[in-house]
Amino acid sequence: MEDNWMEIAYLFAALAGAGVAAGLLAGLLGVGGGIVIVPVLFSILLLIGVDPAICMHLAVGTSLMTIVATSMSSARAHHRKGAIDWALARRWAVAIALGAVAGGLIARFLNSQELSLFFAVVALSVAIYLSVRREGTQLFPSLPKGLKAQPIPVLIGFVSSLMGIGGGTFTVPVLSSCGYPVRNAVATSSFFGLLIALPGALAFMAAGWGDPRLPPLSLGYVNLLGFVIIAPLTTLAAPWGARIAHAIAPNILRRLFAVFLAITAVKMGYSALA
Repeated sequence: MEDNWMEIAYLFAALAGAGVAAGLLAGLLGVGGGIVIVPVLFSILLLIGVDPAICMHLAVGTSLMTIVATSMSSARAHHRKGAIDWALARRWAVAIALGAVAGGLIARFLNSQELSLFFAVVALSVAIYLSVRREGTQLFPSLPKGLKAQPIPVLIGFVSSLMGIGGGTFTVPVLSSCGYPVRNAVATSSFFGLLIALPGALAFMAAGWGDPRLPPLSLGYVNLLGFVIIAPLTTLAAPWGARIAHAIAPNILRRLFAVFLAITAVKMGYSALA
């Protein structure tokens, strides 16, 4: 009996720690917190005996649901500082949401190992790019506009949904490469996180609906216990991260972003191949 209580205590502590860390990262880096939530949830689900074949699906779907709350809190904090580019948000909103839905629905055709490797490879690629890119370097003079720009938000929404992240992992580098100040890129990506997380989470619910391997308190590939524990803490901590983001140098933001991505990518890749 004592061992069972200890296991429950460890589970709650791990989920709570992931929630606080995810909230801080959401506000600080505009990443929606999923970059922390997904690997932590994946490890916890394996530990408690959930079928390994759906652990990554549950981690991604649950992460997306928690990001709904995180992104709202983070976006409000950045909006109060006038840092969100609402004109860009209006141009990209529909395309990002459609990409997120597509990612969630396609996830049902991938196994847990494939999702983990996808997460690891994409995250490590972005980390390397951020590490080698010199501050102030622009790949393009400005962000494309009109129909020719729409594949960008569609791809961001699609890949972010498959990874269970809020979109900052891709939105920040893309906008920075087109001349956006990093703080505005981080702030705007926090709003995009909501456009990715809500339709993405609903798609993961639909994709996993009725799966007999699901643990208790799950709606498709979204676990409600993980959501209930993590979401309030991420919402609480996101404004703290946003305040820090506006108080430190942009190059430090970029380096922190790259380090977190690289650590997470290596961990997820090792778990998938072990």
